[in-house]
Amino acid sequence: MMAAAKVWTPKLGLDLRGGTTITLTASNVSGSGAVSADSLEQARNIIQQRVDALGVGESEVTTQGGRNIVVSVPNMQRDELIRLVGQTAKLSFRNVYQVEQGGPLASTSSSSPGATPSAPPPGLPTAQATPQVDSPGLPTSGPTERPTTSTKQLEYTEAIAWKPTQQDQTDFQNFMCVDEFPEVSHEPFFACDEFGQKYLLGPEVIPGENVKDASSGIPQGQFNYVVNLNFDTAGTEAFTANTTYLSTQSQPMNQFAIVLDKKVISAPSVSQTIPGGQAQISGQFTEQSARELANVLKYGALPLSFEVASVDNVSASLGSEQLRGGIIAGIIGLLLVAVYAMFYYRALSIVVILSLFMAVAISYPVIVLLGEAVGFALNLPGIAGAILAIGVTADSFIIYFERIRDEVRDGRSLKTAIETGWLKARNTVLISDAVSLLSAVVLFILAVGSVKGFAFTLGVTTVIDILIVFFFTKPLMTVLGRTRYFGQGGPFSGMSPRFMGVSRESLMGRRRKTAVKEA
Repeated sequence: MMAAAKVWTPKLGLDLRGGTTITLTASNVSGSGAVSADSLEQARNIIQQRVDALGVGESEVTTQGGRNIVVSVPNMQRDELIRLVGQTAKLSFRNVYQVEQGGPLASTSSSSPGATPSAPPPGLPTAQATPQVDSPGLPTSGPTERPTTSTKQLEYTEAIAWKPTQQDQTDFQNFMCVDEFPEVSHEPFFACDEFGQKYLLGPEVIPGENVKDASSGIPQGQFNYVVNLNFDTAGTEAFTANTTYLSTQSQPMNQFAIVLDKKVISAPSVSQTIPGGQAQISGQFTEQSARELANVLKYGALPLSFEVASVDNVSASLGSEQLRGGIIAGIIGLLLVAVYAMFYYRALSIVVILSLFMAVAISYPVIVLLGEAVGFALNLPGIAGAILAIGVTADSFIIYFERIRDEVRDGRSLKTAIETGWLKARNTVLISDAVSLLSAVVLFILAVGSVKGFAFTLGVTTVIDILIVFFFTKPLMTVLGRTRYFGQGGPFSGMSPRFMGVSRESLMGRRRKTAVKEA
């Protein structure tokens, strides 16, 4: 079977392909104080890595002002992009002490991809948590508020040996899944899973910072996607010690919970020591959600918290309409220039039309190749830059032709004027194009977002215009000047004596001889 031929088309930007632009406003995790430039740039790098790891081409992640990050990704919708870039990815491993039914879940947008506990792969067998009936007579108020000022980090040996107090158990009975419980590493924590089961968890045994790497895939002999975790040296030591301890406990205290952004995404039980510093997160993952979670865990937590300031969606249909509109505008521009050239320059308009055709014929494959080589994506401002290049190419010819007329009026023949006019016009053409090229370079360096597409396209087409004028327009004029029709100023040639404003003799380089009588 023959492979399908690759379509020779340029890469399209967000406004032509469809996608989402989201603006995130940053604040410190504590909620107070200014946002440092280093933290904002670190967050930008993490978000860029997350987006790039998904294989999303033509994405753009930029900082704006002192608190905003703007993320533009083609072919990705609002909820998917918010989930990808807004996750703080606070990961921790805590031991389970009690499991009960926790009531209705809070109606919030989950920051973790839709994973729900299910049987993990071999080595981490899970036991179904058994709902327990609440004891009668307990108060129905929420759990006691706990202080969160301390930043003490328990050693994993202390975390393993921790036991819940009577107050912890009472607070747990009162806790519902709609409640918000403060997450402090050295204190117990209450959290729920997707099924509405609530967990009484001990202090953090292994922090998420000890995860060295993460990946997703389907284990051999299984059918469901999992997320694989590799711990660093400290994490491996703690994980080995913790699984050794859990393997001697009875249910549910032989389970440890994997908590991501205050939600239990998996709570496997342990029957034996698991050495080697490797663990797996199982759940009802799709290929995409498993890959997203692995990327979030791999590239770390965001150093700042973010709020969504604005979201702009561009549908694929709207993008195709904009592309069609841009192409139509370009065609109209070409036709108007061609009609004007035929009206003013008569048959000589063939030089203008062929120059424009050559410019289009060269610009299109150059844009396609730049898309393949450096990832350049054509956007709507880029199309505007290409349309502007039509005027630049026509302007170069006008400069050259007017210089030819000046040379003819100075008494040179048409054939000579074509050559001498070029020597004087080329400097003007180069200066004009140099100004456009310099403007494009400065605009590309200083501009942000889609304006860069305009600057880049304008710069490329300006360089192409220089090549067209030097290696096509001028040689073509020389060839036409040597023909009888154009060289002798034929009617409607655009080089007729009347159009040039001289006599035919002057156009041909002949002077009338005036008889001088001597007195």
